Amino acid sequence: MPPSAPSRLLPSLTLHSRRTVAAASSPAPAGEHGRRPLRYAVLGAGFAGLSVAWHLLKHSPRDSRVSVDIYDENGVGGGASGVSGGLLHPYSPKVKLLWRGAEFWKESMDLLRSAEQANGTAASDMTSQDESLIWRRGIVRPPTTEKAADILLENAQSCLESCSLQVLDSAAAQHLIPGLCVPFDFAVYMPLALNINPKKYLQALFSACQNLADEASSLPSESKELKLYKHHVDNLHQLAGDYDSVIICLGAKACSLPELANKLPLRSCRGVIVEFQLPSDTVEEYGNQSPSILSDAWMAFQGPRTVSIGSTWQWKSENYSSTVSDEEALMAKDELLPKASGVYPGITKWDFVHARAGIRAMPPLTANGSLPLLGCLDEMIGKKSNCKFWLVGGLGARGLLYHGLVGKLTAKAAISCDESIIPSEFTCWKAVKPLQ
Repeated sequence: MPPSAPSRLLPSLTLHSRRTVAAASSPAPAGEHGRRPLRYAVLGAGFAGLSVAWHLLKHSPRDSRVSVDIYDENGVGGGASGVSGGLLHPYSPKVKLLWRGAEFWKESMDLLRSAEQANGTAASDMTSQDESLIWRRGIVRPPTTEKAADILLENAQSCLESCSLQVLDSAAAQHLIPGLCVPFDFAVYMPLALNINPKKYLQALFSACQNLADEASSLPSESKELKLYKHHVDNLHQLAGDYDSVIICLGAKACSLPELANKLPLRSCRGVIVEFQLPSDTVEEYGNQSPSILSDAWMAFQGPRTVSIGSTWQWKSENYSSTVSDEEALMAKDELLPKASGVYPGITKWDFVHARAGIRAMPPLTANGSLPLLGCLDEMIGKKSNCKFWLVGGLGARGLLYHGLVGKLTAKAAISCDESIIPSEFTCWKAVKPLQ
């Protein structure tokens, strides 16, 4: 019998359940396992939501009964996360290490490893090109102005050992990427940076969550459940009576919840990514091990004949559709292709295939950069039950880098009901005036 959703949600529910385990969804008899079941609702099945779910299952107390319900009307990776560019590194466009970049990088790598293991690819070389989960080919950043060249050279002097930076001369850079334009005779190379297939990664991370629940439920004293509901949540209070905590990981759509309307200092920004392929009759291919490219536009190469180029920035957009009209696609192509061809002229030989888009939730700028918004929302929403509400929002264009650490911090805070676990730099947004 499939697990049941909270009664308030049943009329329009479509259920996607994990593999059946021995755990029951009803409370245990008095004394069984020593404590009552803990129930968590996670709104959103993108980078943030699946990270929170994984860490709730990973870090909940031993010998406990835990249920994690994920709500996303579009399913796993059906929102902005699933259409993102996929380039992963801990540096700014000026190759300066981001605030807490080492932690962000480590935690994202930990989740990637879990996803790879769940996907059965942890030990492979990922030689199948277009369907790869991860392309480990690095990223090259050539400067295009004299000012940028000076800044890149200075910033490249310090880096993470786990994601190093190398300054390459023109010959070395063009050996990696034949035809690369290197106007200032050097480029910065990130050999350990990654290119992720976001949709496939999210599906693998969901499988990793399923595996965590299955492993725990095989133990006699422990039970964990994971369920995915393809259902739209109209408001937060309809969930309050059924859960110990509700964690909101909806990206820009968090502002559409009535309890949060006009209360979050977020700006929406639609980004369009265009995909190109080499014509079938073209013999020359992009190098099988050649890196992706960062410049005024980024180029994420997925194999020798496919590349995604991004991204546009359409501020205050309310178009949440991943579908791109012909007119919007043409405008994006006309904007991005000249930027890409400025550093890799050979891209003009490639054919436009299609475009995809998503809405970023952009946070306010702080002294430490544009940081995600985390923390408890009980005071903002109003306490009407014993349920606690938490936010993971404002990951902007760095959801893939940020999601591991912010999911871990928020899950631990929700489990302990203690917001002080989250560093104050992530919660100080509450003092910022919301954007109207």
